[in-house]
Amino acid sequence: MRPTPMILATAVGLAIGAAATWLVMQHANPGASSSADKAVLYWYDPMVPDRHFDKPGKSPFMDMPLVPKYAGGGAAEGVVSIDPRQVQNLGVRTAKAERGTLASAVRATGAIAFDERAVSVVQARVAGIVERLDVRAPLTAVTQGQALLTLLAPDWTAAQEEYLSLRRAHAQGLDEMRAAARQRLFLLGMSAAQVRAVETSGQAQTRISVTAPRAGVVGELAVREGASVMAGTPLLRINGLDTVWINAAIPEAQAGRVTPASSVAAEVPAFPGERFSGRIEALLPDIDATTRTQTARIVVGNADHRLAPGMFARVEISGSIDNVEGVLVPTEAVIATGTRNVVIVDDGNGRFRAQQVRVGDEASGKTQILEGIKDGEAVVLSGQFLIDSEASLSGTLARLQGAQR
Repeated sequence: MRPTPMILATAVGLAIGAAATWLVMQHANPGASSSADKAVLYWYDPMVPDRHFDKPGKSPFMDMPLVPKYAGGGAAEGVVSIDPRQVQNLGVRTAKAERGTLASAVRATGAIAFDERAVSVVQARVAGIVERLDVRAPLTAVTQGQALLTLLAPDWTAAQEEYLSLRRAHAQGLDEMRAAARQRLFLLGMSAAQVRAVETSGQAQTRISVTAPRAGVVGELAVREGASVMAGTPLLRINGLDTVWINAAIPEAQAGRVTPASSVAAEVPAFPGERFSGRIEALLPDIDATTRTQTARIVVGNADHRLAPGMFARVEISGSIDNVEGVLVPTEAVIATGTRNVVIVDDGNGRFRAQQVRVGDEASGKTQILEGIKDGEAVVLSGQFLIDSEASLSGTLARLQGAQR
């Protein structure tokens, strides 16, 4: 009958397909039939291959079954083997981990402000009337000794007349009274030059000029012409500009590196390329709840008065902490996953290992490795994400194979 050759051909095809499938499986997993005959050296988690266990069970790291390591198992410990030609095609670059000193520096931004220690308040010593203002607007620059305003002060005039009367008297035993009357003029706010002028002219001054006790700018002007003032009334506030503060916002994670008296280099956009030297006076004991930053108060010299309060500044704080020697790798070699930090180690001959590490400080493109990498080991700088993905895939397949055994 004609259907017989068709049936025979179908049977032969099925037999050939089954044989081919068996051969492919044997080629893909040549050790599958003999794995049971191999001795187990230890069990491990492929994602944390440096931790070994002496018995099977669940991994304490990933909550998955541990994978057995067999004698002669080759690159089973999370090591990925890649053909050298493929490594070259991937453009893998490596660098040696080396011991060195990491010079830490903290960079932050801030704003320039008045030095609140360089503030002088001008007050009325006696009651009077502001007859004339020589400074009429806030933030006006003044020099030390410059006239600020003129006061009509009857108490000052009466005190001068009393002193002059005692000077003219020739009775015995008035020396102490003259000295007391002269001292009273100083207590009422008259300067030594004004007292000498009264003594020279022999006439009381009805108008007293109030002068600036320091150079700076008028931070606050509290009176106007014609105003009546009482004794102790603040008239002006003068802010010095010889030094200024920079209130720099230090990130909370870097605040531990900053210490008082650390040297600071500051730059402002108004003077590009110029650096201003300063030092940290205090790290204020307050954390901003919104920005999670801590304010560092930096004192900067400003003899030429070019730095103005309100200017934006970028600061670099150097020598903040003791420089500690340790193993350093390029920062680009570290893969931060959010839960762990991984470095791909080149073991040579196309073998790469994903190594979990504990990192320290980072500065100038270098990261300090506290644990996981030794001095002299080669670490991968480029293409490590592909290698890490391959290692994770190999670890997943190893877990599946371990679960099936």
